[in-house]
Amino acid sequence: MAEVRRTDLSAFLRTRRARITPEMVDLAPGPRRRTPGLRREEVAQLAGVGVTWYTWLEQGRPINASAQVLDAIARTLRLDSAERQHLYRLAGQAEDPIPVDSGQVTPEMRAILDRLGDMPACVSNSRCDVLAWNAGYAALFPELVGAPEGERNSLWQTCLNGSPQTLLLDRDHELARAVAVLRGSYTRHGDDPCWQDFVRRLSSESAEFARLWARQDVAEPGPRVKAYKHVERGVLRFGTTSLMAVPELRLIVYTPMDDETRQAMSDLVGSGETAR
Repeated sequence: MAEVRRTDLSAFLRTRRARITPEMVDLAPGPRRRTPGLRREEVAQLAGVGVTWYTWLEQGRPINASAQVLDAIARTLRLDSAERQHLYRLAGQAEDPIPVDSGQVTPEMRAILDRLGDMPACVSNSRCDVLAWNAGYAALFPELVGAPEGERNSLWQTCLNGSPQTLLLDRDHELARAVAVLRGSYTRHGDDPCWQDFVRRLSSESAEFARLWARQDVAEPGPRVKAYKHVERGVLRFGTTSLMAVPELRLIVYTPMDDETRQAMSDLVGSGETAR
């Protein structure tokens, strides 16, 4: 796992370095610049670390980086909070222990789902597997909840199958962000064969996912505003709220943003969809 993390750290640093132009850090572009962004020696100079040391770090060599050095590199590369935490995890400075049995859906969670009624909601793990849902969620995403267990995953379905009934609008932007959130979670689970197999299978099946995964972008889960085009009900708008139920599970609630969406959900749930 240490070797895998060093490889990911190398790729992550290269992609973050490539997006910082010399002008952004008050450096002259200079002639014959063969690569986009900063050179390694420029990052080292700005961060106040040795060029050889930074080169070894970006090459994925087995060296130890202190929190202070990582702070300096993070500032130089203008990392946001999600990227900074990702950097620390890859460098072995932020270990998050995963509690045993933290991925179990409890009866209390199912009771909360049921009480939400026609407000779509589900319980999902950090790999985007949908583990439990209510009637509103089943009515909105019937293909997802009806998928085989190994493919009952919101990211998998968005990449490969889509939904003829409920089409996600602004799909490209939302998919790129979802992959970035997955990348942030992957650093905590990269030694898990199930996670490795999921990323490997999805990369093989979806060239789009493989391209986004290779970008090394990282994001944190958070509230979103999403719009869908329903085959019968037209455009439905929701504000999504992600609540941490236990360390590895999130309760995701879709709150209708207008009267039309609220009425549509009431009608869809009234058609007889069931929850699980």
